[in-house]
Amino acid sequence: MRWLLSSLFFKSPFDNLQKHADKVKECTMLFKKAADLYMNGDFEEFERITDQVARLESEADAIKRNIRNHLPRGVLMHVDKFQFFLYIREQDKVMDEIEETLFWLSFKHERIPDVLKEDFKHLIDLVIKPVDKLPVLVSQARRYFRTHSNKDRDEVKSTVRDIRQWEREADFVERELKSKIFHHIKEALSVFYLIRLTELVGDIADHAENASDMMRAMIAK
Repeated sequence: MRWLLSSLFFKSPFDNLQKHADKVKECTMLFKKAADLYMNGDFEEFERITDQVARLESEADAIKRNIRNHLPRGVLMHVDKFQFFLYIREQDKVMDEIEETLFWLSFKHERIPDVLKEDFKHLIDLVIKPVDKLPVLVSQARRYFRTHSNKDRDEVKSTVRDIRQWEREADFVERELKSKIFHHIKEALSVFYLIRLTELVGDIADHAENASDMMRAMIAK
C-alpha cells in the first residue's frame, strides 16, 4: 500500500528527462556555432563558446543526478527502470561527445584544410539532426505513456526511424571523409588529428541513435 500512495504524489522522471533533452539540444546549437568559428579561424571566440558548452554539460549532469537520486524504490513506473537509466546514459553521452569533440579541437588551433572543410560541415549538420530530435522523442514518449494510444506510439516509432536514418547517413559521410583525409593529407600527425576528429563527430550521432533504440524498447508491447 505504501508504494501505491507514494506513486500518487510522485513526479514523473520524464519531466526531468525532458529538461535534460532540452539541454542536449541547446548544446548542439552551441556546438554548431563553435565548429563554424573554429573553421573560420576565430579561435578566441571558439574557446568562449566551448566554455559555455562545458557549463551546459555540468547543468545536464546535475539534472541526470537528480533523476537518479530522487527515484524512490518501490515507485511504479510505466517503463523498465533499467531501460530508462540506459536511455539517460546514452542521451547524456551525446553531450559528453560534443564536449570531447570541442576539447579535441582546442588542442590544435589550426584551420581545417579547405579541401575538407565542406565535408566536415556536412558531417556536423548530419549528426546534429538526430540529436535535435531527442526532445521531440521524449515529448512524444511522455504523451504515449499518458494515453497508451496506438497513434501516439506510432509517432514515437516514426521519430526513432528518422533518427536511425540520419545516423546511417552520418555513418556514410564519416567513412567518405576518412577516405578523403587519407587521400589528401600527407603529414602523419594531421592525419591522426583529423581522423580522430571525424570519429568524435560521428560518435555524437551514434549515441543519439542508441538513445532512440532504448526509447523504442521502452514503448515495446
